[in-house]
Amino acid sequence: MRTGVTVTGIGLVSPVGSTAAEVFDAVCAGRSGLTRPPGGHPVHGVVDVAAFSPDIDPASVLPGPESRVVDRAVVMALRAAGDALADAGVEVGRDADPYRVAVIVSGVGGLSTLASQVLARAERGRFGVSPYMLPGTLPNMGAARIAIRHGIRGYTSSIGTACAAGAQSIGEALRILRADEADLVLCGCSEAPLFPTFADAFGNARALAHGWSDPTEASRPFDRRRNGLVLGEGAGVFVLERTAHAVARGARRRADLLGWGANNDAYHPTTPRPDGSGAAHCMRTALRDAGLGPDDVGYLNAHGTSTRAGDAAEVVALRDVFGAAGPPVSSTKGVTGHVLGVSGVIEAAIGVEALRRGLLPPTHNLDDPDPGDDLDHIRKQPREAAVTTVMSNSFGFGGHNVSLLFGPPGG
Repeated sequence: MRTGVTVTGIGLVSPVGSTAAEVFDAVCAGRSGLTRPPGGHPVHGVVDVAAFSPDIDPASVLPGPESRVVDRAVVMALRAAGDALADAGVEVGRDADPYRVAVIVSGVGGLSTLASQVLARAERGRFGVSPYMLPGTLPNMGAARIAIRHGIRGYTSSIGTACAAGAQSIGEALRILRADEADLVLCGCSEAPLFPTFADAFGNARALAHGWSDPTEASRPFDRRRNGLVLGEGAGVFVLERTAHAVARGARRRADLLGWGANNDAYHPTTPRPDGSGAAHCMRTALRDAGLGPDDVGYLNAHGTSTRAGDAAEVVALRDVFGAAGPPVSSTKGVTGHVLGVSGVIEAAIGVEALRRGLLPPTHNLDDPDPGDDLDHIRKQPREAAVTTVMSNSFGFGGHNVSLLFGPPGG
């Protein structure tokens, strides 16, 4: 029998809240995190709308002089990890063997640090480049800093699967715990993409929402009027534990992670397979891993980025897996924007809250679905429903697909 794995803590830094409950409440109420970039922000005048997370004093999460040279992505990762550990009521070394604790926290890395150092070299030559650029830009630094900060001596890694990275970090944590290679894993993602060069790349690819007089209407998953995604920033970390370990220390269990699937479209660097076959196979893999069937899924949090190609391919995939009588579906990016790899962590947290409350969050700004899209979209208002299984989908550039399945805490 497989080792049970349970969620005991969640820490979030997001445009709409810092706890799973706050984020869930915001999504259900339609309190949008989408806004115009404020004057003085690097992306002011670069993008029409974005989703900003609160500022965090680096010294509050990284004492000492290094707090002055650390990238925002690392700062947010440290805050989310600290909050997740506090939420789980666990202290490494007291409640868990440091060598039996793992960290898998992913993300693109310190992009703004890299950009600023390229400019510094152009302006001042080689001696304008800071040696702190190296730890400031590496994608693994969120995970490494978390390990250093909390004295974690076990497996530590970062995954580079674009917008699927946060969900894949959670799935890989499940694999490690099932293999009894750890008792506890901090897993998630942190992304700080709101600087001009990165935003311009998305804009020049015609992937960003634009032209909306009301910025809160710009992210429109599955809606016929959508014209692009809204970039966001944030971080999210789950504490996953072997169920036996959590029970032994008297931990509160939020939900169980039942199974996962991951694969690749093998089609195009940025565009999903139009027939949705990769995503469909990924969802079936997750169901098989959990020992479940399509009819067991009571709610599905879709990837739903508000791009035409992505949304359309996911609709086809969902119909393929679940048929005409599929589960209720929503994309919560209508409120949160697209926080790249962090989105999968935020949406997993929303799924966990939906299980706990018996309430399913809606897709905001979904006024007019595409012709032929007959999915059971939850629109405008949350829907009461006691469900026992939630699926969360995340898909990324490069063709990466990940599906996660959660259920209420079991025996």
